[in-house]
Amino acid sequence: MAGDPLYEAYHDTEWGVPEYDSRALWEKLVLDGFQAGLSWITILRKRDAFRAAFADFDPDVVARFGDEDRARLMADAGIVRSNAKIDAAINGARIYLDMRDKGEDLSQFLWSFTNGKVIQNNWERIDQVPAQTRVAEEMSKALKAKGYKFVGPVIVYAFMQATGFVNDHLTCCHRHAQVKRMGR
Repeated sequence: MAGDPLYEAYHDTEWGVPEYDSRALWEKLVLDGFQAGLSWITILRKRDAFRAAFADFDPDVVARFGDEDRARLMADAGIVRSNAKIDAAINGARIYLDMRDKGEDLSQFLWSFTNGKVIQNNWERIDQVPAQTRVAEEMSKALKAKGYKFVGPVIVYAFMQATGFVNDHLTCCHRHAQVKRMGR
């Protein structure tokens, strides 16, 4: 979305930066699930409203959301109002807590699919960038096995790109080399 200041700021400061914080990764996974069928700029423009509606994506709070909260969320024009996506977010918080209670850190779980390293791609053209990869398919399958929803391989690959599991900035992009230096 060249020319959109919000999108450009997101690209220049967040997109592709390796994220290791479990709560931040869960937030992005939820937002990517809400994006299904929509453009990312739609979600980006609503991100502050999502954060307000979902208690700043605190899984301890969201996991306790009940019928009143679901009704409140479905009435909130600031977010994407979808019963299935709202239910997936609430259920996702419960899965997150279940993993944590069993000693499984979401960040470590997700980064295990890349052996803790950023996959450094060197795409020269946008048509070279895949919509999904084998690693995204494996991560998607594992997330689904845990009960997460809206985590198909295309959504998961977009998540991986956004949270720095892969560096998919084109080699001609000013962020490619910057992001490359950020990988562990």
